[in-house]
Amino acid sequence: MTRILADLPEEDIKWLDAQAAEQGKSRAQLLREAVSAYRAEGSKDWISKGRGYWKDRRDIGDSIIYQRTIRVDRDPA
Repeated sequence: MTRILADLPEEDIKWLDAQAAEQGKSRAQLLREAVSAYRAEGSKDWISKGRGYWKDRRDIGDSIIYQRTIRVDRDPA
């Protein structure tokens, strides 16, 4: 395993120490886990990830009809 040196703001170190104490882990372990989770995340394009998420839902109705219903008071008729 390779060591790295990173400069972090004092408030981040305090938060990291609090998290480490709460979880019973070291700072280094939390940082290793954070890097692993970040790598596992894959694409950072969250819009593409969520695309089509609700496409098979039948219980939420038509979104266009919903939008038109809530905007009826804005109709300039």
